[in-house]
Amino acid sequence: MTRSDPERGSTQATVEQVVRAQLAKALGGRRGIVESAVPTALFTVCFLVTDEIRLSLVISIAVTAVLLLVRVLQRSTTQFVLNALFGIGIGAFFAYRASQGGGSDEDVARAVFTPGLIYNGVYAVVIILTILIGWPIIGFMVGSVTGDPTAWHQDRAMVRLCSQLTWILVIPCVIRVAVQLPLWLDHQIGLLGASKIALGWPLQLASFAVMGWLLSRNRTPVELDD
Repeated sequence: MTRSDPERGSTQATVEQVVRAQLAKALGGRRGIVESAVPTALFTVCFLVTDEIRLSLVISIAVTAVLLLVRVLQRSTTQFVLNALFGIGIGAFFAYRASQGGGSDEDVARAVFTPGLIYNGVYAVVIILTILIGWPIIGFMVGSVTGDPTAWHQDRAMVRLCSQLTWILVIPCVIRVAVQLPLWLDHQIGLLGASKIALGWPLQLASFAVMGWLLSRNRTPVELDD
């Protein structure tokens, strides 16, 4: 049964409104995006310039610590800062293992970028699979506010919209793997680092802009349970 959003009066909630709100929450707004992107980008740049893992870690962790302290003092969520710290730690761990295994400086440098390639590859495969089997992952964002996590799947228009949005969400990951994997295999460390930055948040924000354009139409009503 369809009902209106009590906070919007008689305005009916739409799939587009729900997805916009859920994406904004997941990304943490502009501040969350910056907090997620800056520490990792800083680590990458420092490592490419200095070839020093320890120095790069110290600089990026120091910046992350400042961001974390500000969040704690403001008593706001630390999720996005901690996510960035986790990403830095994983890259450093791979580099450390390569170094301990007797790898060359080039091997250590490549190892820094390995987790990102693995993540993007696995993420892309899983997300595309949800589309191919007819259960696009963004549909579950809609389900999270309707009281039934799977009811959205009964609406063809909703499934179609969620599939389109999920494709847009996963395209940046596919592009990253397509560009970075050949560079990684060919030991092009400088280009690999540059591509990591260029194809990071700039590409992600571009995909969100496309999603925002698609969501701006507000056409698909949400079926909410009483």
